[in-house]
Amino acid sequence: MANPAIVSYPTRGQAPEIFALRLKCPMANNNHSLTYLKFLNLAQALRNMTSFPELDPVEERLLNYFASAWLSGKTTSVLESMHASPEISPSTVHRRLKTLRKKGYIRLDIDEVDTRVKYIVQTELTQQYFSKLGECIDGAISS
Repeated sequence: MANPAIVSYPTRGQAPEIFALRLKCPMANNNHSLTYLKFLNLAQALRNMTSFPELDPVEERLLNYFASAWLSGKTTSVLESMHASPEISPSTVHRRLKTLRKKGYIRLDIDEVDTRVKYIVQTELTQQYFSKLGECIDGAISS
């Protein structure tokens, strides 16, 4: 049986240019598969860079959910986000919102009419993070 794709990930703090993606599988012959594997490699390199606070899988999933809402111009309240994913309990979402806020990925804006309602808003760090992910996608496509 053919070896699965072998991906060499950098350690935290290591420059992304130091490692390489090596493919030894039938999927490598498919351009879309190869592009996706390159993207995964570059995205992992981004996650390991020290310029961004580390995200756990739940935080990353929530951030992606918010990014999708922000892209479509929607606002998301804390209460809405707590019920956004049936796989993640509301208390876990609430804890992760606190950590995302401490890490600087989100901020909370209070509703002008009802001060009990807080909206999740992206920060400059969030914009930089998604910009770097976009560069990873461009790099995977162009190489």
